[in-house]
Amino acid sequence: MTEPAGETAPEAPEDVEPTGDDAPQEPAEAETAVEAEGAVESQEPEKSQEPAETAETEETAEAEVVQAADEADEDQEAGAAVAEVEVAEVADTPEAPATPEAGTPELSDAQAELAAQRELRARIEARKAEKEGPLASGAKLSGTAADLLAAVRAVEGGAASGTTFFEDPEPAPRRPAPETAPAMTVRPPVPAQAPAPAPGTTAAVREVLAKGGAPESLAGQVAAALGEAAAQVLLDDPWQLLSVSGVRPEQADGFARALLGAACGPDDPRRAVALTVWLLERAALQGHTALEIGSVRAGLAGHSVPDPEAAVEEAVSAAAVLVFQEEETPEEEPEGDEEPAEAVAEQPASPVLLGLDRYAMAEESLADGLARLVRTATADSWEGSELERAAGTHGLVLHTGGEASRAEPVALAAAARERGLRALVAVHADAGRRALGAAGAEAVTVAALLSGAAGPGRDEEGSLALDLLVVLDAPQLDVETAAVLVESLPDGCRLVLSGDPEVLGAPGAGRVFTDVLAARVCPRIASRRPDPGPLGELVSGIGAGELNQVEAPGKEIVIVPVRDAGEAVHRTVQLVADSVPRAIGVPPEQTQVVTVGHGGSAGTRALNVALKQRLNPGPGRFGGYDPGDRVAFAPAPGRTVTGTVLSADAEGLRLRCGDEELLVPKERVESALRHGWALTAHQAAGARWPAVVVVLPGDAAGGLSRPWVYTAFGRAERHLSVVHGVDQALARAVAEGVAPERTTRLRPLLEALLATPEE
Repeated sequence: MTEPAGETAPEAPEDVEPTGDDAPQEPAEAETAVEAEGAVESQEPEKSQEPAETAETEETAEAEVVQAADEADEDQEAGAAVAEVEVAEVADTPEAPATPEAGTPELSDAQAELAAQRELRARIEARKAEKEGPLASGAKLSGTAADLLAAVRAVEGGAASGTTFFEDPEPAPRRPAPETAPAMTVRPPVPAQAPAPAPGTTAAVREVLAKGGAPESLAGQVAAALGEAAAQVLLDDPWQLLSVSGVRPEQADGFARALLGAACGPDDPRRAVALTVWLLERAALQGHTALEIGSVRAGLAGHSVPDPEAAVEEAVSAAAVLVFQEEETPEEEPEGDEEPAEAVAEQPASPVLLGLDRYAMAEESLADGLARLVRTATADSWEGSELERAAGTHGLVLHTGGEASRAEPVALAAAARERGLRALVAVHADAGRRALGAAGAEAVTVAALLSGAAGPGRDEEGSLALDLLVVLDAPQLDVETAAVLVESLPDGCRLVLSGDPEVLGAPGAGRVFTDVLAARVCPRIASRRPDPGPLGELVSGIGAGELNQVEAPGKEIVIVPVRDAGEAVHRTVQLVADSVPRAIGVPPEQTQVVTVGHGGSAGTRALNVALKQRLNPGPGRFGGYDPGDRVAFAPAPGRTVTGTVLSADAEGLRLRCGDEELLVPKERVESALRHGWALTAHQAAGARWPAVVVVLPGDAAGGLSRPWVYTAFGRAERHLSVVHGVDQALARAVAEGVAPERTTRLRPLLEALLATPEE
């Protein structure tokens, strides 16, 4: 499942669609770093609010839950019937690393993220280093560049397959699985923080930015993105400014005009290459690991590139992007001279795709790693549940189900430990880890496992010392994280991926769980354990495309109709601060608001302002924050940690996130931190709260989808209030609102490696 196209990113630019026919969702994470000045301005359009008529509610409304804050609102009482709800935004709920073992320095979230990606980045850089240097713009093509151009033309003309030109060499033989576990494991060294650019580099970049009319405050980001020679890179190719998150093409064009003068034009080959890469990077933020070549050309045409076809060829010749076309499976020839009764219609050729090296490497590495686990696992007869029997005989097993089904893979790990195996459970969010810990089950987060902050550590060859790894919340795995995780598992290790396929997908590129399910290359065990109570009945119906009216005698579900966004904000504050604590007994700090997006009159920004004023008023003397503020911190794109502000000092803001204390450096406070009383659906994914208030203002109707509603409603454990202003759009979204597909390559790669003849 993927998130709906109507969701908006935290602060991401919204002016450019990266594809033509496709309509991918908005970026899921990361703040824009562009300031509102000069040639590079941040853009935060607010949606217009259309008042929506609300239907009459039943007389049996839960008066205690929807009681107004003042007497003028007492005539607005909520109905107890389940109605409709709205779409929220995209971002993810990452976790704080678990506590390291004794003697190991504690890692920050930024360090954890750096370690998690280090191995994959090293492989990517090694592959790039093997390529021949890019051609100068306008130079005559020869050698590898000429071959690449010929490859593109041959693929598009049907004369060859795209994969012919991008096959990797045969992998080296895998090491044999160790017969016994190593006597002791070796933890990797604590990763250092990413080094800050040298002062001289930043100063030189600042001069170039000022010369081009761009905000000098971008100097640090440019230097970090382009390296020590960043100033010269910008002078040689001003469109490299697009490598900074949040910069839009028209802003880079203005910067280039200021530097190049009359030499700047829309047909500049440097512009063509930079725009092609930018379109693919933008698509990756929306979940795609590749795009159809026609969509890329349409995106280039939308930015006034005179010859989009030549622009794509220029980008391919410069090795900035790769071209793919999956091999067609040949059909079996009829035996003898027998003619088929009917002529078989010619199957359409696979689309030609363009992709970036990093995501191509990740998908290929992940497919190879999963195939390795399947082939190196030793079949064994395990007694027990269907899941246990499947895990005993296979190296890769998929498990699907709702919240209640999470107990099944946890029980599998416990049974494996009783058999003397090294088994571990990994989850997406730290809140999920704490919930399992409260239930008596030990778990770590994926980020902490990969960083070495938690888990068994690694053996002398760099593999995790495990015989079985169970990953919950598998739909939240993006392709790069999944590739690093699988590459970290030793030969013979069993991997169980478990999750709910109905929830929103990962905020990063790829749809790992969905692709592996669709490939049908391993056992798939569907849980028959239903989620209990009225909330479980409601959410299960939504997953089946039905918005059912559910009896809620214990005030588990309450609908609060509103006329406009202003009333939606007012009612939300009233519910969190007064009604839910009084009627349900859940305090404000255990109630989470989930809404459509960050912008708009009832987005996270507007709601957080109102909730702070009511729950923790203050001047915001520490960069807009005060001690006691609830916050959402993004240590890396696609990862969010929720917590509370403890204090501030010269180094930055100090947060309490679960049982961890984190430091947000002062230079990252503005870009990576926001108030967290209200979150988007992606930020909330992987976590649950005793009470949840889902806010659906009238202007969110266009972005609703079934996965969004399913995810938002499913965050509630005991109570769900729906601030509802979208009329019939909720029911339509549940019945018909399928989120747009993501373009990925993992499924055909897996099928080519693991498909059996009968499949």
